[in-house]
Amino acid sequence: MVFTTRSGMSRKRRILLLLVSLLAASVMPVPLPAGESPAIAAEPKTGPPAGRQAAGDPSAIEPYYASALKAWQDQGVPDATGAVTIRAAVPSARSDAVSAAPGSMDGKPDVLLWKGAEAGWIEYRFDVPAAGLYEIHASYRPLPGSGIGNPIVWDVALDGKRPFREASSITLYREWTDARPIVKNDDGDEVRPRSLELAAWRAKPFIDSEGAYAEPLKWYLAAGAHTIRLSGREPVALEELRLVPPQKIGTYAEVSGAYPSSAPVQANGFTLQAEDLSFKNDTSIKLFSDTDPRTVPVAKGRITYNTVGGRRWLYQNQEITWTFDVPETGKYKLALRTLQNAIAQKASFRRISIDGKTPFRELLDYRFPYSSDWKGTVLQSADGKPYEFYLKKGRHELSIAVNHAPIKPVLIGIDDLSGQLRRIEQDLRSLTGGLVDRNRTWKVAQELPDLRERLEKAAGTMSSLSAELQRINGGKDSVSQGLATSAQDIRTLLEKLDDVPYYADQITSMNQKISNFIDTLLQQPLQLDEIYIAPAEKKFPSMEASWISEAVGTVKNFFYSFEARDSLSKLNDRVLNVWVQRGRDYVDQLQQLADEQFTPETGIKVKVNLLPTPQLLVMSNAAGVQPDVALGLTQDLPVDYAIRGSVADLSKFPGFEEVQKRFSPGSWLPFYYNGGYYAVPETQSFLVLFYRKDILQQLGLKVPQTWDDVKEMLPALQRRSLNFYLNRNDYTPFFYQNRADFFEPSGLKTSLDSPQSFKSFKLWTDLFTTYAVEREVPSFYQHFRRGTMPIGVSDYNMYVQLAAAAPELTGRWGIAEIPGVKQPDGTIERWAGGGQRTGVIFEASKKKDQAWAFLKWWVSADVQARYGNDIEAVNGPAFRWNTSNVEAFVKLPWRPEDARVILEQWRWYKDVPNLPGGYFLERELKNAWLRSVVDGMNYRSSLETAVLDVNRELRRKQQEFGFVDAGGAVVKTLRLPEVSKPWEGVDAYVR
Repeated sequence: MVFTTRSGMSRKRRILLLLVSLLAASVMPVPLPAGESPAIAAEPKTGPPAGRQAAGDPSAIEPYYASALKAWQDQGVPDATGAVTIRAAVPSARSDAVSAAPGSMDGKPDVLLWKGAEAGWIEYRFDVPAAGLYEIHASYRPLPGSGIGNPIVWDVALDGKRPFREASSITLYREWTDARPIVKNDDGDEVRPRSLELAAWRAKPFIDSEGAYAEPLKWYLAAGAHTIRLSGREPVALEELRLVPPQKIGTYAEVSGAYPSSAPVQANGFTLQAEDLSFKNDTSIKLFSDTDPRTVPVAKGRITYNTVGGRRWLYQNQEITWTFDVPETGKYKLALRTLQNAIAQKASFRRISIDGKTPFRELLDYRFPYSSDWKGTVLQSADGKPYEFYLKKGRHELSIAVNHAPIKPVLIGIDDLSGQLRRIEQDLRSLTGGLVDRNRTWKVAQELPDLRERLEKAAGTMSSLSAELQRINGGKDSVSQGLATSAQDIRTLLEKLDDVPYYADQITSMNQKISNFIDTLLQQPLQLDEIYIAPAEKKFPSMEASWISEAVGTVKNFFYSFEARDSLSKLNDRVLNVWVQRGRDYVDQLQQLADEQFTPETGIKVKVNLLPTPQLLVMSNAAGVQPDVALGLTQDLPVDYAIRGSVADLSKFPGFEEVQKRFSPGSWLPFYYNGGYYAVPETQSFLVLFYRKDILQQLGLKVPQTWDDVKEMLPALQRRSLNFYLNRNDYTPFFYQNRADFFEPSGLKTSLDSPQSFKSFKLWTDLFTTYAVEREVPSFYQHFRRGTMPIGVSDYNMYVQLAAAAPELTGRWGIAEIPGVKQPDGTIERWAGGGQRTGVIFEASKKKDQAWAFLKWWVSADVQARYGNDIEAVNGPAFRWNTSNVEAFVKLPWRPEDARVILEQWRWYKDVPNLPGGYFLERELKNAWLRSVVDGMNYRSSLETAVLDVNRELRRKQQEFGFVDAGGAVVKTLRLPEVSKPWEGVDAYVR
């Protein structure tokens, strides 16, 4: 007799599969992913050079820079004493002679112009007179690139090898300034300025892209001949590379002791307004409006951009620079008016430089403690004595950059800890078969004899990380307390070791919580209002508001809040009123664009207002106050409003057919109701397959084309504690690819009871049960960065995260079309939804023709492309506008190879129709998934239960809205459109 578990797999089969996996793991090499920490992937002790990975050899893993540097120092490698200059104009080798050629740029006659938009490389040969550790500096000037705000990122190899992992993402930044003067809108609010690039020659050292090291990277070179290869894609002019001795930064005591003797400075101190920055190295760094009465200039009830930073100045290497003139040579001190209250009790760290150099070691990672309100921060030593800076008369630069160096050891420790817990969790799951049986008695000491030791080690790691973080932070914060609490939870579990298998889910949740700590630690916000530079002997001005001014300011702000300039209830009948459910920057940019283009072309004046929440549309309708147009609505709302007669049928307007052709047929399905279309698509997300090129190469795996390919690759991943990521809420691919629809053509019943639907549901749930895809993943982004989930299906948000915030993975990841289902004719269908934002016209509008003219203008290719580029110029690459207009899409700065993949997947875009009662479909599909995957219910019984519940709700709503009479007889049908062929509209844009 074979006993079967509730998940449908026999215990005997589970044991056999486990034995096969263990046997395979014992005889096969297990290369570790590139994202594993040194504690997991221990580095062998080798002599210089420390690098082990040859170009094109993915089977080895480079050490972290910290490990490589320690190995060199332990072996007595000295710092270099001489310099080597490499002229860049004529490389010894290059991937493409056309894209990299000598030329002139900005008065420099003999430079290399490297213009390639595709990935390429250049290589130089050079001689080193003496062995040692060198810094590498580049004299470069960025050229206009394919993306707005993209820095120059190089993969650097010395003699065919990366000496350490960080060499794969050496970053040289562009420089930007904010457009001036800052303009105001009709309400008197300032409009956040866009970023303008300052293209100029700069000489910068090679630094790591993650901001994990406070000083420039050092590179070991033996005496003799060498080659250096730079691989990248961003266009740049390159004058020279210089190998120079590492800069030695002394302590404050050493540096200040060497200051020249000078008389006290007689000049007065001066103040810099932080928002008046000279330049920044990231377009994401933004100005903010603050209402504190001491903040200059005072806001006075209007949006006034009087500070800089905050939550837009918190990621690695983001740097702001100010210029100032010193009236006399002598000693000065510095202070800043700061707000550091974004994350409770958590300190932020900054590297502070003057004229491009950090004056002394204490400023490599200066700590700004948490404070609930604005405070005056004097740069000072631990004993409270202000630091003094010796400055010569004339112009200087002050630069402040985000620095992660203090927390890097903790981040590596958390990564190691997460790996420990993940392996414990997997062993417990193998022991219990994934099911918690309270009637079974476990003898853990026999079945998992090393479990106690491993859990004790994990608890000890948590405690030590908590203590280290408290030391770094200067006190407890949520992360250190969370680690300490988790350590105590593990020790509580160890009191009854044989009960631990019952609490495997608790260890899983603990691991998810600990992994999320990485996101918190990496965020280091700091907001600045003013910078004070004063002679050493003189006092700083008052930097904090008095209690009287605080009280007066609070009263003034209270009265300012009653001003109704933003009131949605006061509509101007003489203009077209547009409400937008997006952020303030999106609203301001649309208002500017409408004033600049739409109004002069049509004579129609537009007023764009911010819609904080879509619920206001319902309330405004009840109050008899509605806009003419609403934008940014989720795709489920238009039909919801159409059913109740609130929005207009756009298919009745002239020219609708031409507008409809701009978008894929599958994108219109959610807007169809009873013969009409009630919205236009604005933005569209997409599902694509993300994969780590380096890890798949290490494992000898190919990018899967079908779900059968995914099933075949899963054992190879899982043997190495890796996995495939799949969001359990992305169910559309499995149904549409198996030619199953969610509703019958009449729209009156669900078609989830069709044979194709049962097949689809089984494929979807089997991946999580039989094939052990992770059910709960708190952050695919973090798992992907670490390499523990080197492949998976995700969306637009994942793409912009990787593109904007994971420079260390540059060149190591790619995207492909999602896996599909092979059809009898051999073709692979890759249907998938994604989600859209929409625009509607309200039925109550008295200006429908004007509203339609605006909507047609708004979704046109040129306007969408212009708006997308403007938004990215203001907010940075993380705000890439994912337009639904395919012609506009190709005009935005996507990487060409990625754009091709997205466009190919665009052919297969097909979203779910919205029907009266259709909201039950998603809810019941999720319930069915839970019944099958978590509770172990038979997939067919589970889906049949969902069919009954969905049809019951559909019938109830159909009776309410007149599609079915009280007796159940059909009065009319919904006649759903059919989308069965991939869209050919992308053909003209796929290159």
